[in-house]
Amino acid sequence: MNIQMCDLRGQYLKIKSEIDAAIQEVIDSTAFIKGKEVGLFQEELASYLGVKHVIGCANGTDALQIALMALDLKPGDEVITPDFTFIATVEVVALLGLTPILVDVDPSTFTIDTKRLEEAVTPKTKAIIPVHLFGQCANMDEIMRIAQKHNLYVIEDTAQALGADYYHSNGRVSKAGTIGTIGTTSFFPSKNLGCYGDGGALFTNDDSLANEIRSIANHGMKVRYHHDRIGVNSRLDTIQAAILRVKLKYLDFYNKARIEAANAYDSALKPCSKIITPARAKWSSHIFHQYTLKLNNVDRERLQKDLAAKGIPTMVYYPIPLHKQKAFEPYREFNYGRSFQVSDFLSSSVISLPMHTELSADVIKYITETLLETLKD
Repeated sequence: MNIQMCDLRGQYLKIKSEIDAAIQEVIDSTAFIKGKEVGLFQEELASYLGVKHVIGCANGTDALQIALMALDLKPGDEVITPDFTFIATVEVVALLGLTPILVDVDPSTFTIDTKRLEEAVTPKTKAIIPVHLFGQCANMDEIMRIAQKHNLYVIEDTAQALGADYYHSNGRVSKAGTIGTIGTTSFFPSKNLGCYGDGGALFTNDDSLANEIRSIANHGMKVRYHHDRIGVNSRLDTIQAAILRVKLKYLDFYNKARIEAANAYDSALKPCSKIITPARAKWSSHIFHQYTLKLNNVDRERLQKDLAAKGIPTMVYYPIPLHKQKAFEPYREFNYGRSFQVSDFLSSSVISLPMHTELSADVIKYITETLLETLKD
């Protein structure tokens, strides 16, 4: 079997005629920058999410950086992030001269531990960046309670959970990325909603913030050649927007396919004592950007090699937690004495199986049977 971690070609072939037509329309118009498709996509995504403003940008890392810039934080201000995540979440904090404060994560959901989060708040804390990891939301009710109590901004990193539903304790339902001060996402090709290159976006219900975000992403301009502040050049290009307009129509279908694949994985793998299948938080749907297992007393490197020999790819997200990264050394003094026991454990024990919209029952059966047989050795 030709098994891939993410089958982008198979997904494309199912909507080839729509994608090709959308790309050709942009080429015919030659409006490659700020073409009409960008505005239309922003409107359609805003409608899907139930948020007032969506502002496209060049990638998900830019989205996080622009969000922090829009909040006018000052050098030395502290921003709390989870330790177990991709470095982009912390990288942008450091790039702006802010101080990243890392917090350990929950051992079940892998999202930020809200008890440790509140313990990390100091008078210098100005913002929290919760990461909706692997496809489900962090505990946003509790995060927003903490943020309101301490007058903090909340920037949701929704790169891995676009389309997930958050179930508030009062019965209200929100889309991931629309609860905090600003939401951000990435349209990297392998994301649940991915384009065919780089792309990103920010979401907010605050009119004033939306205007600042648009200005920052466009060299600090609100009026052409009038630069009100230092900004960046970060645009979602028209071809990518056209592709995303097509794929947005299928996002719920794509997420449903991932959930069904995860259910099949769960059914086959839960009985195995050497595997802990992904937890599903009561407050969030899980749309499985990744299907990530915890291994129990298993040699992970050997397991990966054995599975690869049988045509099954795997990935480890993330093998080194942020607090152990060389790039984080200048900030260790700010996190001295804080425990990262869960992040350390997860970095050494998690493994992700193939997860995408094109997984067939036969492929899942082969993967799970081969995995279980390998674990018997």
